[in-house]
Amino acid sequence: MSMRNRYTIWQRFKQNRMAFVSLVYILVCAVAALFAYMLAPDASTYGNAQTIEIQAKPPGYTQTFLYLPNPEEPASNGIPLFIHGETHLPKRIPVTSHHFHGDSITVNRYVDSDISIAETYKLPTGVDTSQLIQTQTFWLGTDNLGRDMLSRLLMGARISFAVGIVAVIVSLMIGITLGGLAGYYRKRTDAIISWFIHISWSIPTLLLVFALTFLVGKGLWQIFIAVGLTMWVSVARLVRGQVMALREREFVQAAVAIGASDIRIFLKHILPNIRGPLLVLTAGNFATAIMLEAGLSFLGIGVQPPQPSWGLMMRENYTYLLTSQPVLAIIPGMAIMLLVLAFYLTGNGLRDATDVHLHP
Repeated sequence: MSMRNRYTIWQRFKQNRMAFVSLVYILVCAVAALFAYMLAPDASTYGNAQTIEIQAKPPGYTQTFLYLPNPEEPASNGIPLFIHGETHLPKRIPVTSHHFHGDSITVNRYVDSDISIAETYKLPTGVDTSQLIQTQTFWLGTDNLGRDMLSRLLMGARISFAVGIVAVIVSLMIGITLGGLAGYYRKRTDAIISWFIHISWSIPTLLLVFALTFLVGKGLWQIFIAVGLTMWVSVARLVRGQVMALREREFVQAAVAIGASDIRIFLKHILPNIRGPLLVLTAGNFATAIMLEAGLSFLGIGVQPPQPSWGLMMRENYTYLLTSQPVLAIIPGMAIMLLVLAFYLTGNGLRDATDVHLHP
């Protein structure tokens, strides 16, 4: 595909406002996921700083805390903070009021909306007392363990994008290889691979994911494998059909006539001409991977606590749907819906932009 054709496709794509806005939304979410620990109010590993006293608080809830640092544990910074978050956290105590006297501080520890307990703590030597008392606003509220929902949401986006990326790569590797072999060599090779594709296609996707998950165990890497191994069939079917159509084209026959190898013909002449349909399918598969991961985590066989996942967040807070705080379960559900919708709209926009019948 020439640079001019790419520019033309990009211009067509930008004219589809819904698709373009969806692509921008995906990029914003991807950046937020990548820099989650830099953006999150709670930078602890997995956003797992728990304060039971403030569990299930509504969005916009504000609480004052007493932070007692541990001088023997230095704060994380640089690459470790970027990847794993803050591993050495000060002790965090919710308070309603405080009073310094000498080398001690007396606080009324928050227990409930109308209950507090007076407690006295000795201050570490050389500590900056202005940093001990801080007020935090929980913009999306707190979950059932008193963790910041916004922080967990940002870190859960990492899981969704990671699963989508790995699953798409695995499915493309398997699907392009098998579909390419079937479409290029045809005959017995096509018969064997097509039989395998039809067998795999007949098994319900979610049931296959369950089986693979139970086989390889629970966890994040197991989800990568399970989801990736269930999405290659659609890629193989697409590649097989496209390769069969291109196999008889003049430019491919010319490459065969001059003695080019099969691998070179496929990589240099066939594969570049099916990138458009593959890109559209990839966007749809990315959305499917996000939904599968969320469903598995909601059922308890996906990402395991305390790792944040949007599906797991729904599982942990769905009981609040029947209380005064249904938003705790709705927020991760809306995050899943919006990101999946954005991928589908982007895929539709790419399909329309690359369709030669719509743009002769």
